Amino acid sequence: MAIVPEFLIRKIYQKGSLKKLDNGASIVLKNVLGPGQISGFNYVKINGVVFESKDVKFITNGVEYTADDVSEENPIIFRLGQSGTLVMTGKECLAEGKNEIYIEALNPEAGIVQLKAEDVV
Repeated sequence: MAIVPEFLIRKIYQKGSLKKLDNGASIVLKNVLGPGQISGFNYVKINGVVFESKDVKFITNGVEYTADDVSEENPIIFRLGQSGTLVMTGKECLAEGKNEIYIEALNPEAGIVQLKAEDVV
């Protein structure tokens, strides 16, 4: 299992990308680390509001992935320089000013990968 330092993981989050949706939020991730794979999203938490994997979609290269579409056997290929949008729906979660974001994703090589970020709407 590979260990990815937290300071590198934080670089994946695109600062300023947090957007309010009618019933949720979206953020942008960009792979600045190297070729990789995403084999799932355990959850996304914004300001303490948890979005389970079923409430999270990942859109990249014009393809929309849901929790049912992604697994260790069927990972999302996330190439260096590639961007993707995480869309969380079903709950209001954003606040004026600073918002705390936690993402727990799965990677076949590294296992559980946790990303922590702060952003404003």
